[in-house]
Order: sequence, then C-alpha cells, then structure tokens
Amino acid sequence: MTTTLHTGLAPAKGLIVVSCSREKLVTTTPVPAAELYQGALVPRLRGLAPEYRARVRILSAAYGLLRPDDLVGTYDSKLRTLGAAVALRSRVAPHLDLDLRTVRHVLVALEPLYQSAVSCLFDRMPECITLLPDPLDWSGTSAVLSEWGWL
Repeated sequence: MTTTLHTGLAPAKGLIVVSCSREKLVTTTPVPAAELYQGALVPRLRGLAPEYRARVRILSAAYGLLRPDDLVGTYDSKLRTLGAAVALRSRVAPHLDLDLRTVRHVLVALEPLYQSAVSCLFDRMPECITLLPDPLDWSGTSAVLSEWGWL
C-alpha cells in the first residue's frame, strides 16, 4: 500500500481577498477587522488556522485592504460607483504589490464592482486567480481552500 502525503499550498503562496459586509459589530472602540464584519465570508474564515488566516485580506470601501487583525471601528460605507472603485484601487494596489511577492494562487470572492478595485491583480498575474463573483459563496470558497489544503 502506498501513502501519498499531501502538504497543500504553503501559506505564503496563497492569498484570499473577500469583501467586508454591511452587517458589523456595533462598537465604540476599534476591534480586529475579522471580528467587526459579521456577514459575507468573514465569519467563516475566522476559523482558519492562524497561518492561513493571516493570508486573508478584507476589502473595505472605507478602509481599503485590511488584514484580519487590523483594528477598525464601526462605519457605514458601500462602494457604489466605478469611479469610487478606481479611487479605492489606487489605495489598494500598493498593499497587493507587497502581498503578491510570493503568491502563486489568489482566491477573490468579491462582487464585480469590488473586483474593479483589485483589478491590479491581473497586472501582476499570479499563477492562478480564482474569481467568485458572489461574496457569500462559501461552497466555492471552501472548495478552493480544501484544494489548497487550508481546510
């Protein structure tokens, strides 16, 4: 009998970009971004092992690209126009440039307007980009993360 050891995708080789959500923790003090957002995929990603959770980025119309442990306060802002997405892209691109130095695979679970804000990903062309246009698509997200060996 032969046993195959599947080690999966190393954390530094993967990046997950998801949207923030309208449902937020109501708080008067800043909290980690992963705790603030109560909707979309963020609550499900909280359970990732720390080394994988560190590879999650949350795209916020108000704050730009957040890491799970970045401290943020409650706010009410939504990306509504392509012009706003382009403006957000200029704030997001430098952060993505840093993240993409070692990345081979990127999972993007964002609605199309929010995808416009991270379109700079296509200029850097990691080996594989998986686009999920539904920011609530846990089935698709978990399938990719399982393939990476992150679940």
